[in-house]
Amino acid sequence: MIDSLWEWLIVGVVILALFGSAKKIPDFARNLGRATGEFKRGQTEIQQEIKKSLTEPNTVPNPENEKVVSLAQSMGIDTAGKDATKIKSELAEKLKSDN
Repeated sequence: MIDSLWEWLIVGVVILALFGSAKKIPDFARNLGRATGEFKRGQTEIQQEIKKSLTEPNTVPNPENEKVVSLAQSMGIDTAGKDATKIKSELAEKLKSDN
């Protein structure tokens, strides 16, 4: 028990010598906690992005599809969550109904 007490006392003196004062130790611990939390959040975000990229179909941007989407949006058609085929059919229906 005495050896353990002396070891802790030596560790405490070394920490005080490194950080200069007892006030800096809690600041250091707080900053270390924040950095650890930020690291874990970043790690979680990366894992979510990887899972998302594995589950979503790999689509290559198609300039023709972008034109179809912009045309549909200009005509007041909601394009959120729809593929190009669905948007084209809604455009065709909208054009038929306007004539």
